[in-house]
Amino acid sequence: MADFLRAEARAFLRRWREPMIAAALAALGLWWALTEFGLLRWIGWLLVLLAAALAYAALQRLRFARGGGGAGVVTIDERRVVYYGPYSGGVADLDALLTLELEPIAGGPAQWVLTCDTGERVEIPVDAEGADRLFDVFAALPGLRPSVLLSALENPPKAPVVLWRATPQRQLR
Repeated sequence: MADFLRAEARAFLRRWREPMIAAALAALGLWWALTEFGLLRWIGWLLVLLAAALAYAALQRLRFARGGGGAGVVTIDERRVVYYGPYSGGVADLDALLTLELEPIAGGPAQWVLTCDTGERVEIPVDAEGADRLFDVFAALPGLRPSVLLSALENPPKAPVVLWRATPQRQLR
């Protein structure tokens, strides 16, 4: 069955699956809201609202993803980011994170730089395999708006830029 679709078509469907699911839910909700009566009509309107929220989140994740295929692999487990690179790697616990930076690289893709309170500095290329999952991790940082991440990726800086810094109380732990 995997050979039924070309690799490009499978990649397209995998990349756009969340927005397509949100669109299908919105269509079902709209159909119920406009054609049914009673409780199902209200459930339809709620489904439309839920689908709109899912679509918004899915499109933000889609804008963040850089397609993979870059150097290294990123895994996330229990608020811990692990990067396995070809020449370096590292581990960054979200609870120990002090700064998040986006650093441009001459002749290559930019990289995320995660600096921990232990002094460890983890450098992750934005196109590393699995780096698209970092969006949800970074969005969980207190005070960091997802729009800041997306803006930095869409308009790459010329010099390293700090996107998030831990509060002083957090740094004193």
